[in-house]
Amino acid sequence: MSEELHAWPYGEAQSVIEKLERQSERKHDYVLFETGYGPSGLPHIGTFAEVARTTWVRHAFHQMSDVPTKLFAFSDDMDGLRAVPTNLPNKKMLLEHLGKPLCDIPDPFEEEESFSGYMNAKLRSFLDRFAFDYDFKSSKDQYRNGVFNDGLLRILEHYDDVKGIIIPTLGQKKGSNVDRSSWSPFMPVCTNCGKVYTTSVSDVHPETGEITFVCDQEMADKNGNRIISCGHSERIPVTDGNVKVGWKVDWALRWYVFGVDYEMYGKDLIESADLSAKIVRALGGEPPVGFFYEMYLDEQGQKISKTKGNGLEIDEWLKYGPLESLGWFIFQNPKKARKMFFGVIPKSVDEYLQDREKFADQESAEKGNNPVNFVEYQRVDAGQEISYSSGVSYSMILNLVSVLNTEDKGIVWEYLNRYSEDAAADEAIINRMIDRALEYYRDFIVPTKEYKTPDEEMMPALRQLVSFLESYEGNSAEELQSATYAAGKENGLKLGKWFAAMYRLLLGQERGPRLGTFMQLYGVENTLNLIREKMGDRL
Repeated sequence: MSEELHAWPYGEAQSVIEKLERQSERKHDYVLFETGYGPSGLPHIGTFAEVARTTWVRHAFHQMSDVPTKLFAFSDDMDGLRAVPTNLPNKKMLLEHLGKPLCDIPDPFEEEESFSGYMNAKLRSFLDRFAFDYDFKSSKDQYRNGVFNDGLLRILEHYDDVKGIIIPTLGQKKGSNVDRSSWSPFMPVCTNCGKVYTTSVSDVHPETGEITFVCDQEMADKNGNRIISCGHSERIPVTDGNVKVGWKVDWALRWYVFGVDYEMYGKDLIESADLSAKIVRALGGEPPVGFFYEMYLDEQGQKISKTKGNGLEIDEWLKYGPLESLGWFIFQNPKKARKMFFGVIPKSVDEYLQDREKFADQESAEKGNNPVNFVEYQRVDAGQEISYSSGVSYSMILNLVSVLNTEDKGIVWEYLNRYSEDAAADEAIINRMIDRALEYYRDFIVPTKEYKTPDEEMMPALRQLVSFLESYEGNSAEELQSATYAAGKENGLKLGKWFAAMYRLLLGQERGPRLGTFMQLYGVENTLNLIREKMGDRL
């Protein structure tokens, strides 16, 4: 890898290249990337982030190697239903199927053939919406169509080795009541009641590829609903979907059978990834290159949780900022925990636009390290021009919308064209920003607006600034900024307090854009009229 290419996806791609170089035998002639999805709920912003980040590593690999690649988007739809999600219909029907594989439970929305069929359709629609390039794989199809058979028989052959890896890690958490003696990597699907969480393995028969199970386990969901066992016992093959493996072995099975080269995961799954890597080696395979990412936090610094509802949904972000700004935010240092809430959207949009503006004039290595190289990888791969030259920021549009108090895009454009002769060149991007700025203004700025005229101590500085504006014939943002700064400085004011007073007067907010840029955009005469209107006869 060139030392000039230091963006994190290149480091990951280099690790994949090194894996290829040390492997003498491979299952296929392409590099396989994988992401996983649990279809017990709808895809969300975390799903997008994992597929996007993996896609960016794949993009970096393409820039460094001519070996073909594939991306498997894997759905764990053989998992059992442990609890009924609160946001789904037909809860009574779902309660009757607790403990069964998601692929064997009717669709509560009555649109697809099963619960997981509905969720898988939503996943594929979700990924297609963002034009990801992937091959969809469902757990059900791999188990029941025999794809996993060799891997399952291999686990049975190395049964004691796998148990020896997992059992020492069980029951380590305080208060855990895990029975180590009964643990098995296999979770039989009861041939009588169809449940997967009520069975236990009573005996193994490696010589015939079979196990004996008993449906004798009972459990309760978090709401106290019992998952009842039926008592049935039978000797069955481990192949063709009669069993699935537990989640601590699931990755290892996939990695071994598919020959996965790269997979990333959340920080909370580091231990699982380490155990799966040990199991793959015990089976005679090699684990993929792994990469863990930190979790997102809410505005108070708490871990985002779907059950708490304290996180952002992807459609909520896209209501206020373009998709590329979300990509830009997700791209930044994945190993650092970051707060994700509505307030980060304007800054993310602006910083994405700044990187887009730089991209057009950068040399090859600089382009490679620019987040835009990854956020807009499809345009990069297609050789399309990527630029931004107008200098119009999202924050600028937000503040303009705020002071104009209008939802007329034409009026907003009048002011933007006055500010930048190049605005028309970025018309499509700016139009999207105006639409989202209007939404953001209505939802987040209007409820917090609080106009306030300056205290008496500010009046000499305000009168000095008004006097300057009345005689000023230019329209330079720097000169206007300097005049505002001088008015506060020369009248002995603390500048932070002075500028905050101006923001409260002009925008009804505690913070805002550089006042010189705002006055240039809004117009000197309009700024004067706004001050006079707010101050009345106090001037």
